[in-house]
Amino acid sequence: MSDTITLSVGDRHRIRLGKDQIIYAGMPSESVYSIAQMKHEFPYQGYSWNLFFAVGQSRIRIDGVNILVENATRDEIRLRF
Repeated sequence: MSDTITLSVGDRHRIRLGKDQIIYAGMPSESVYSIAQMKHEFPYQGYSWNLFFAVGQSRIRIDGVNILVENATRDEIRLRF
């Protein structure tokens, strides 16, 4: 893990070449944050779903990629890949 990124609510990031994109979806409650996983299919079609994590959960795995959650607030999340 070496790259650190900060996503505001609605920001999008491709987690790795050939992998899905993620979008920070904020915190539906004080104890839960949400990340949407977005998959694209050719041509111009895609779909996504929300993943929900407990605020205390700092190690997550999305599309086979291990991610360290350094900080999550209502407005932004800081991730290390």
